[in-house]
Amino acid sequence: MRKLFIASLLVLAFAGASFAASTVYFTKDISPAGIMAIYEHLGRHAEGKVAVKLSTGEAGNTHYLSPALIGELVKKVDGTIVECNTAYGGSRSSTALHRQVIEDHGFNAIAKVDIMDEEGEVSLPVTGNGIKHLKEDVVGSHFKNYDFMLVLTHFKGHAMGGFGGALKNISIGIASSRGKVIIHTAGTKDSGSIWYDKQDDFLESMAEAAKAVSDSLGNGRRIMYISVMNHLSVDCDCDGNPSAPDMHDIGILGSLDPVALDQACVDLVYKAPDGGSLIKRMESRHGIHTVEHAAEIGLGNRDYDLVSID
Repeated sequence: MRKLFIASLLVLAFAGASFAASTVYFTKDISPAGIMAIYEHLGRHAEGKVAVKLSTGEAGNTHYLSPALIGELVKKVDGTIVECNTAYGGSRSSTALHRQVIEDHGFNAIAKVDIMDEEGEVSLPVTGNGIKHLKEDVVGSHFKNYDFMLVLTHFKGHAMGGFGGALKNISIGIASSRGKVIIHTAGTKDSGSIWYDKQDDFLESMAEAAKAVSDSLGNGRRIMYISVMNHLSVDCDCDGNPSAPDMHDIGILGSLDPVALDQACVDLVYKAPDGGSLIKRMESRHGIHTVEHAAEIGLGNRDYDLVSID
């Protein structure tokens, strides 16, 4: 397991070149003040028309990011909460149903909420060395309306991806309903079932879609990431009947690098004395492969400095 470094600089030599580790900030303070502090330490201020990407959570789920936790930050950046409809049956598969969940979960009380594929979709190119599956990432058409994206993620387990972190939030989370099918099936289908029997191809496609989103936002210069590690269930916010969390809350992390951020969250689960169930879920789905492929295609760096701000 990758060793955690606190407030230190790690530089690795690889293939004759040196690469500085990415910085991931950490606080144990899971509160509005804690999330504000992480935002300020990132040193990149959201500007222009700001999209705040998060999961609004399936009806029946209570593990999604609480509006009370994130509301102060959303208001500070004058953000619009953004989501897309799902590609499976449930309470968020249509705009009308999704809007009811948004209201019930309290998000309308803190900001305007935009369902980005309500009026269609647009295609983002997927380019770069090492791309294996996707030629395009199909996202909600309103994505083009925003200048900057603040990605707020509830880190947790996931039935298909092993875990849901920042990379999943900007790939599956920003894809339109049709785009979600494309990612889930590694570009082989654009309609029908999202179930696909080539797991690594699916995970690699998530990484490729995430890169397309990052590239479209100034090659990652107009996007930032904050992940909250609480309510750590093996199931995701998209599950209407999730397993109860069986490990302690860990904290809030933030980075300008989504690969480093997801890697740090995974490492903290392994470090936790009560992370066994979530580790089993991640390993059973080969979840770390999303991070591996994201690094391979140049989206970010798996080596990081974990800097405590407490």
